Amino acid sequence: MLRSVLGPRVVVLAWGNESRGDDGLGPRLAARIATAGWQHVTLIEEAQLQVEHALDLVGQDLVLFIDAGMGTPAPFVFARTAPRRFTGPSTSQGIGPEGVLEAYRQVMHDEPPPAFVLCLRGESFALEEGLSAPARAHLAKAWGFVIPLLSWPGIDRWQAAETGAVEDLFAAPDRRRPAAE
Repeated sequence: MLRSVLGPRVVVLAWGNESRGDDGLGPRLAARIATAGWQHVTLIEEAQLQVEHALDLVGQDLVLFIDAGMGTPAPFVFARTAPRRFTGPSTSQGIGPEGVLEAYRQVMHDEPPPAFVLCLRGESFALEEGLSAPARAHLAKAWGFVIPLLSWPGIDRWQAAETGAVEDLFAAPDRRRPAAE
């Protein structure tokens, strides 16, 4: 069975605007992911999330949203997210991960796959700036975090990474410590 060889199917949705300084962290990390060659990963990079992205979750086992955030703890935050109904005014500025998950729930009449957000701390979001020095350092650390996350994806491993129990995340599945008895 192909699925057992490749592992869980993961969709990565990364967004941001590379002409707005550190807002380009999502697309920059997506570019690195694109070169990794993970066959079980579907990568989608956009300027912003839209409700239509709910359809990209169909048939996936895990979802990873990647974005930059001002005020995010450095170097990044990795946390599980859930559907949430958006009650604010409708705009053309896109929606957040929770809105995409809620759209999936409404359209598919089912719960979306488990989803996590990786938000990298940005410092400067000014137009026509490149990445700031701190953002480049955060990008490097996020890339080091993403490699094992996507190499051996699994809900248990991702939940452990969310709680900060990452020591086993960095070991190949056959090298992890046995569970305590």
